[in-house]
Amino acid sequence: MSESDSWFQQELESRGVSRRDFVGFCSAMAAVLALPRSSASAIAAEIQKTEKPVLVWLEFQDCAGNTESFLRATRPTAAEIVLDTLSVDYHETIMAAAGHQAEEALAKTVKERPGGYIAVVEGSIPTGANGVYCTVGGRSALQIAREVCGNAMATIAMGTCATFGGLPAAAPNPTGALGVGDAVPGVKNLINLSACPANVENLTALIVYFLTFKRWPALDSWRRPLFAYGKAIHDNCERRAHFDAGQYVEAWGDEGHRTGYCLYKMGCKGPVTFQNCPNVRWNGGTNWPIGCGHPCIGCAEPDFWDKMTPFYQHLEGVPGFGVASSVDKVGLWATVGVGAAFAAHGFMSLGKRWWNAEQHPAARERAEEAQRRADDEKKGGQA
Repeated sequence: MSESDSWFQQELESRGVSRRDFVGFCSAMAAVLALPRSSASAIAAEIQKTEKPVLVWLEFQDCAGNTESFLRATRPTAAEIVLDTLSVDYHETIMAAAGHQAEEALAKTVKERPGGYIAVVEGSIPTGANGVYCTVGGRSALQIAREVCGNAMATIAMGTCATFGGLPAAAPNPTGALGVGDAVPGVKNLINLSACPANVENLTALIVYFLTFKRWPALDSWRRPLFAYGKAIHDNCERRAHFDAGQYVEAWGDEGHRTGYCLYKMGCKGPVTFQNCPNVRWNGGTNWPIGCGHPCIGCAEPDFWDKMTPFYQHLEGVPGFGVASSVDKVGLWATVGVGAAFAAHGFMSLGKRWWNAEQHPAARERAEEAQRRADDEKKGGQA
């Protein structure tokens, strides 16, 4: 074991994290990243020998929900495994310093490590009235973002507010709130982790990917990692079979709701929302909104507050059935389709029996004999 590996192992043990737990964590990260299980050993090896990446965390127009998510990482805690391999040089909510001392720490990192740190932005950036709606240390959020993100090796927009503007950018958007990409165009290696809040499992997996492969993962058209946003929630939903069968919750607390029927009629936006919630879940993987009976509100998508509301009203068009299809028509056709499938199966079975009987007399005789025996046994049982 090398000196660096020995140090890392001692660090894990001092935090009560066994080697087995660490390997299990690496396996979990491989699963989130949609990598083969065999990748876990490579992930473990790279994390152990990597230098501490420097991270600065900016908060602007936000509710600190993403910080709360960050602090509640589990399996084992990301803080103990990966996030503690980061040197968090600036984070207003969790750092001990305050006021001028805190801002000096940020200025020092930006000055001394240009291109050598990761910037995380939480919250939207107001651009109205020359940025007066959000100022920190006498500077506007826009000024800070331009300086900090402009000198970072990569910028992670954490949450829908930082990604797309979120709630502050909802109509009529009085503060001129924007996401990082729009407020500071041309930012190097911008990666969006949308959701309200973003799942810390995805942040952890993103950092793990970078530490392992020394590059950032493939992104979608919204600059979101494909491993987390490559599929619609609808495609992996545990209630999808009920949608296909036309079985929907009609009212809160009804039999269908208790049984686990599809929540589409209750406003679920899963068919048009791309995120891995059904896979990674929340609270240490214990559950997620649809799993506990609440519809998805589409919080990972652009302009969700304007486009997805009313949250408890279903969308008019159903993907895969045409934009003019209604949920009731889908349910009707699903029922007809199931009935037709059973009918077709019945006709096919009858056809097969007739074909066998006509083409194979011996088989017909055996079938008739078997039927007679069955009838005799039935009569004997009744007697």
